[in-house]
Amino acid sequence: MAGSLSAYSNGFITPAPTQVTLENNYLSAGDFDFISQYLPELDPNQFERFGPRTVAGFLKLTGAEVPFASDLIKWTEQGRLHTKYEGVSAGAFSAGTQTMTIASGTCTFRVGQTVMLSNASVSKKAIISAVSGADFTVKYYTVEGSDPFSGASDVVAFAYGSEFAKGTDGMLGALDAEFDVFEVKPIIIKDRYEVNGSDMSQISWVEVNAEDGATGYFWFLQSESETRLRFDDHMEMALIEGVPAENNSAAEAELMAAGTAPGTQTKAGTDGLFYTIEQRGNVWSGGNPTAMSDFDAILQRMDKQGSIEENLLFINRAFSLDIDDMLAAQNSYGAGGTSYGVFQNSEDMALNLGFDGFKRGGYEFYKTDWKYLNDPTLRGGIAAGGVNGVMVPAGQTTVYDQVLGRNATRPFLHVRFRSSEHENRRYKSWITGSAGGARSSSVDKMTVDFLTERALCTMGANNFFIFNA
Repeated sequence: MAGSLSAYSNGFITPAPTQVTLENNYLSAGDFDFISQYLPELDPNQFERFGPRTVAGFLKLTGAEVPFASDLIKWTEQGRLHTKYEGVSAGAFSAGTQTMTIASGTCTFRVGQTVMLSNASVSKKAIISAVSGADFTVKYYTVEGSDPFSGASDVVAFAYGSEFAKGTDGMLGALDAEFDVFEVKPIIIKDRYEVNGSDMSQISWVEVNAEDGATGYFWFLQSESETRLRFDDHMEMALIEGVPAENNSAAEAELMAAGTAPGTQTKAGTDGLFYTIEQRGNVWSGGNPTAMSDFDAILQRMDKQGSIEENLLFINRAFSLDIDDMLAAQNSYGAGGTSYGVFQNSEDMALNLGFDGFKRGGYEFYKTDWKYLNDPTLRGGIAAGGVNGVMVPAGQTTVYDQVLGRNATRPFLHVRFRSSEHENRRYKSWITGSAGGARSSSVDKMTVDFLTERALCTMGANNFFIFNA
């Protein structure tokens, strides 16, 4: 072996899956002088000082993968069963009759419905006698000699039933069920591994164990296996962090389909998990919920949504310890911190100071550390705009899939990958070149390409929580 080629880059050693040589896998003369009579003892096994380095796995735990075939995924979610208006303004009052005005839009109340009207100081019940645009007129069930709301603009109104006199006509007008249509655009994710033909001759190797369970010989930063692991991580992180490009943004212009006029349709980005929860879900900001009263506030919000009983908390280390401390404090011996654990908390055995979950107010919470939020090279190293965790409802929900044209049962969180009878883009990889067994071109190298086209569907986002730093 002639020459002096560095075996190190940034102090890391990364394995390659087969015994192929690259210019940077040689041991330098400065580290191992083979002309010296005292040769170093070289251990061929690589020590995994960072443990498993991959962060993927969150989406595999929370949902399924379902194929689709279109450029856009659309589904319908049911709206509220009952109608409530907030910020209603009290208008003209006369002899127990009053006109109320909703904040915006057209009032959907109907004549004959009975309503509850309430604000911070007054609560009244009435029957609706007329509806016109944003206005509805009520007649109180109680004798009112003066305006009960006195021009207030913070009235809350909801219908709780109806009442009609004998021999009258039926209900005027019908109320259609409310629903919301949501959509998400898939993104194409790619990666590549390359090695030239001259560096594929056999010489010397370092044997290691890979994160995916494979064992063998690995090369520094040129490993196809490492590229594949990184690609797996990017497939998940792209769906977690993705955001849609705004109209007329530079990203839209870069990724816009040919022939599309700028600003007419967003062609870049996708609705990732964090973005979707912040837009349509529940956001907890200003630090972690560290007291039971904080979780009581979360329960009250959940009562107003889907009331999903079982929920999964994927959180960082600091949040996990905060929950442990909060639950420990609920114990009557919390000050000593030794009244919960295993083996009867014998001082000679083991003391368990952590919790896997808890139940409060009929809701169950199960927590797990999310490596993605702890990794210092990823979310664990972010100061501004950090995320401490997310809460995902367990179970499944039924929605109307507009592409399939029928109701479908799906996990609240699941991945859609593009596929048809002739093309499956869930996870594609192919080899090109003229080395390493490839015979597809005259280029003296082997190239392995990776591609996937997928999107994340967050259904019932109103049941999700994101805990921002």
